[in-house]
Amino acid sequence: MKEENCTYYLMGTVIKLWIQHEQENEFLPEAERRLIDYEKRFSANDDASELMVINHQAGVAPVKVDEDLFELIQLGKKHSLPKTSFLNIAIGPLIQAWHIGFDNAHRPSDQTIQWLLQRINPQDIYMNEGHRTVFLKKKGMSLDLGAIAKGYFADQLLAYFKENHVHSALIDLGGNVLTYGDASNHEDGLWRIGIQNPFSKRGELATVLKVKNQSVVTSGIYERTNELNGETFHHIFDQETGYPLETNVASVTIVSEKSVDGEVWTTRLFGKPAKEIIELLNNMEEIEGVVITKEGQLFYSNALESQVIQ
Repeated sequence: MKEENCTYYLMGTVIKLWIQHEQENEFLPEAERRLIDYEKRFSANDDASELMVINHQAGVAPVKVDEDLFELIQLGKKHSLPKTSFLNIAIGPLIQAWHIGFDNAHRPSDQTIQWLLQRINPQDIYMNEGHRTVFLKKKGMSLDLGAIAKGYFADQLLAYFKENHVHSALIDLGGNVLTYGDASNHEDGLWRIGIQNPFSKRGELATVLKVKNQSVVTSGIYERTNELNGETFHHIFDQETGYPLETNVASVTIVSEKSVDGEVWTTRLFGKPAKEIIELLNNMEEIEGVVITKEGQLFYSNALESQVIQ
């Protein structure tokens, strides 16, 4: 059995790919090419990207886009519209104004935030399926797919690997992990995926999950922060206030079959209290999760009990 593995730095994070197969061809160079292409076309930080063409035409004209970008925006809008959702792909203006996680991060004025709040309504994203166009109704609007894009990319890579009859795969897009087939280093064939301890240095784990043919996606307020005028701000925003979310949750991990579902639900649920998140997960089909609070409490949905290694 042939093994391929590579580590790349793309999308502002470390990406690790590992596959096992019986083919003569190598598949990771093509996987890398696809990731570079996705980053180039879907980036909200590159003025030349396909996504930014939509943003530059906000309030001006609809933009025709490739099928995969249209599909991802359509999915993002669907999950941004429910009133109880904390996901909002139209939140780009707030993200750019604060720029949390970057050297030029700063706290916008209250007046600026109020102006921006008028430009983050996902209902103002107009999509024409027949023409495959996207139009942002108001000038100053912008889409940011950062909350869901990596999950979509991971799913697309796995589809490519499956088409080429790969036996096993581990796709790690900076903490967004997707597993397929048997883990070669464990007799039971299950992968061990660690959940970062939000209060410790990178690599120190709060718990470990045993998974197979599942995705593990974690979102946490510890990932990107800045201290501004003596206050610490994280990168997950409240679309009602324009400020980072006030929450007792430090991280949410979602276990699902598709990685994009993990991305969607870590964000949709993040602003809710920990126990409410678990109650919702216990009533969802094929979506499970782990929640760690700021007090260090760890909760997980019922179906994960047999997969958690304490």
